[in-house]
Amino acid sequence: MPAAAAAPLISSVQKLVLYETRARYFLVGSNHAETKYRVLKIDRTEPKDLVIIDDKHVYTQQEVRELLGRLDLGNRTKIGQKGSSGLSRAVSAFGIVGFVRFLEGYYIVLITKRRKMADIGGHAIYKIEDTNMIYIPNDSVRVTHPDEARYLRIFQNVDLSSNFYFSYSYDLSHSLQYNLTILRMPLEILKTETTQTRQESFDIFEDEGLSTQGGSGVFGICSKPYEKYVWNGKLLEAVKNTVHRDWLLYIIHGFCGQSKLLIYGRPIYVTLIARRSSKFAGTRFLKRGANCEGDVANEVETEQILYDASVMSFSAGSYSSYVQVRGSVPLYWSQDISTMMPKPPITLDQADPFAHVAALHFDQMLQRFGSPIIILNLVKEREKRKHERILSEELVAAVTYLNQFLPPEHAVIYIPWDMAKYTKSKLCNVLDRLNVIAESVVKKTGFFVNRPDSYCNVLRPDEKWNELGGCVISTGRLQTGVLRTNCVDCLDRTNTAQFMVGKCALAYQLYSLGLIDKPNLQFDTDAVRLFEELYEDHGDTLSLQYGGSQLVHRVKTYRKIAPWTQHSKDIMQTLSRYYSNAFSDADRQESINLFLGVFKPMEGKPHLWELPTDFYLHHKNTLSLSQTRRSYTYWWTTGVLKHLPLPYDEVTCAENRRKLTVKKFHKYEEEIDIHNEFFRPYELSSFDETFCLAMTNSTRDFMPKNMGIDPSPFTVRKPDETGKSVLGNKSNREETVLQRKTAASAPPPPSEEAVSSSSEDDSGTDKEDEGTVSQRSTPVKVTDTGDNTKITENVVQSTKDVYGVNLSDVPSEDDITIYARFVQLGQSQHKQDKSSQQFCSKHQLDRVINLIPISSFSQDNIYEVQPPRADRKSIEIFHAHIQAGKGNMQPLGKDDFLMYREYIRNRYL
Repeated sequence: MPAAAAAPLISSVQKLVLYETRARYFLVGSNHAETKYRVLKIDRTEPKDLVIIDDKHVYTQQEVRELLGRLDLGNRTKIGQKGSSGLSRAVSAFGIVGFVRFLEGYYIVLITKRRKMADIGGHAIYKIEDTNMIYIPNDSVRVTHPDEARYLRIFQNVDLSSNFYFSYSYDLSHSLQYNLTILRMPLEILKTETTQTRQESFDIFEDEGLSTQGGSGVFGICSKPYEKYVWNGKLLEAVKNTVHRDWLLYIIHGFCGQSKLLIYGRPIYVTLIARRSSKFAGTRFLKRGANCEGDVANEVETEQILYDASVMSFSAGSYSSYVQVRGSVPLYWSQDISTMMPKPPITLDQADPFAHVAALHFDQMLQRFGSPIIILNLVKEREKRKHERILSEELVAAVTYLNQFLPPEHAVIYIPWDMAKYTKSKLCNVLDRLNVIAESVVKKTGFFVNRPDSYCNVLRPDEKWNELGGCVISTGRLQTGVLRTNCVDCLDRTNTAQFMVGKCALAYQLYSLGLIDKPNLQFDTDAVRLFEELYEDHGDTLSLQYGGSQLVHRVKTYRKIAPWTQHSKDIMQTLSRYYSNAFSDADRQESINLFLGVFKPMEGKPHLWELPTDFYLHHKNTLSLSQTRRSYTYWWTTGVLKHLPLPYDEVTCAENRRKLTVKKFHKYEEEIDIHNEFFRPYELSSFDETFCLAMTNSTRDFMPKNMGIDPSPFTVRKPDETGKSVLGNKSNREETVLQRKTAASAPPPPSEEAVSSSSEDDSGTDKEDEGTVSQRSTPVKVTDTGDNTKITENVVQSTKDVYGVNLSDVPSEDDITIYARFVQLGQSQHKQDKSSQQFCSKHQLDRVINLIPISSFSQDNIYEVQPPRADRKSIEIFHAHIQAGKGNMQPLGKDDFLMYREYIRNRYL
């Protein structure tokens, strides 16, 4: 890593053990290597207050053992008694979700099981599999309340084992573009922003030599999370300002899936992350439109990340991402479900002639994404009875009003398209029309890639590539602006539209990384099938969270290639969604309100279940009048317009720098060493449990097994040629081994089991601390020795299965003759190139190609290699080594002292 590099900070609290005495809880947290420890002391004698002490000292393993030993000895009932321990181990965990209080004392919520779901440049993303909720006060001081148990039951209705994600080193609340942009801040800014408060430990070598010019320091950077997508922000509010930041683990809710696209052996990871907003969150009919702060219902930010997994580093690897958003129409509207109708009438609740709530919403989007903001409105335009069209008319009026105050180049773009009308038409192809819209959208917004355009793009220019929008910088491209898609529910139609836009962006991403020669992807290829399955898992999960059932209409439905059995399943999903909306959504809404801190129980106030509506909880302007009134014409935040089309959140300014925590480390410190964090050389690992082998693989799961012509994932195949159809013909026993589950752990299809509105996680039978991924896009490993061998056989295929030929031991004479001719041609071409170079001028060579050698050898190719010349410093080092062997030691320099002190500190302190 270079001397002036920057890297994300890795949390040093990844393993936790909770110890208890009668008077206190002691929470001991360590990094994964168990070399650094921190201790939290939680008082159990306070019946209603939360008293936490963090000494912010970093302990070694030996110091923690001595501390726990002294605590055990001091809390025994009798001095020297060994029968009953004074300090007992309560639970092991992987992180703190937060602290919550209802009407009695505080509870602590701990993550007790996790599962790795994705990997981005060595930074692991985990899914919460199980949690433990522990009451803090001792029974002797507990003041009971009759309604405490009911609040506890409502709080636990939010199933934390269903689609909640976290990471110790990667900020999931921000996009990849933001996370990599702050790592490339100028060195001068990082020096000025370096945190003054150093690690609070008794370290005699602290920061020594880091500020010198020759120091090998690395800047560790950590940013404040984006609060809208953090779901445990309120639960951590009580301790946020009193404990070290490593104790704070922020979780998101939504979806995370990852698959491996193998391009002739080159691993490309395709990741889909969906962040659900915690503002104005709720269920389908109970949360519609927007609140008074511009937050809309069912708002989800979907990001597709593509990167070359053969290079792990953020600084040296190739990364690309594309972001799009879905969300309810930003107006004051609702639907009354008391009529028990499948489609309740749409009602506009408040008149908003100056588009106040829409202005607040689009102002948030301009700050986060830049311009242009593109609205793709999929609601119906022609109806016998005016229903969905009410929203379209109001939205058009709001956008028209707001655009008259924006500069034309940054105006909000509105695209109306009646998707339902086109679906019913036999003459129109829905996906073809969506593809045209997707091309125009991606050309306007561009996408993010962290490397400059490849030279192959210059050699083989493409017209569409030259028309691409976004912002081109020296290190790559930035996405400016975002597509915002909506229908009425933002579920079925929206997911298909987002898939088509994502498929178009995926083609540009692959082209930018030099993996395909044209930015086009065809249906019925392994790559698109893999991407389509990811998006269907994504759509099913989001639909379960908001609507209570899986998707009703899928991509195959709009392609009109769905089997006839799909229609009966669609009807059952519709009934399941209706049942959930009518009978269980109210309870789910109460749980969400309590979990997110929208409602806080208080003595003498009405209880949550006694409120006639939660309208006043989500619309704060109904309880108090705002002292400041926003302008009706200058409706954007100050400073946003000046930096457009770039998003204000990614601009280097004083306000954004205050959100960063910057600290300088030695380059071998564990807080910034992602190599040790990912490979973990200090622990034994097996291939069977390796995440990269468990995830969906385009070669294993999609490529035909009997194919020997073209293994490319971009080759169009017939539907009966896919790897999945081959798997479908296997015996029931092998189907069990390769069984797939949805990431949401959804209920079984209605044809197999009664329709259920429950979204509980049914993957509890095979939960592990860090097992394979439990989702449809990942094979589930069954603990049967006979089946494990079959899985291994599927992973490692013979050359005959993959390439269609067997490699013989001895090449034939014809093959050797062909190879000899090939070598002669290469040698002749090499001589011709060398002779022609003597007659070409330097100017002419620069116009042809200008390659920068990456090797230290002056001649380094397949024909000849010339060793480099040793410089003066290397010769001096070699002579010093020879003299040391003879007993003549050189005097130690400053760097030697620093290295020795670093060794002493890591080894003994």
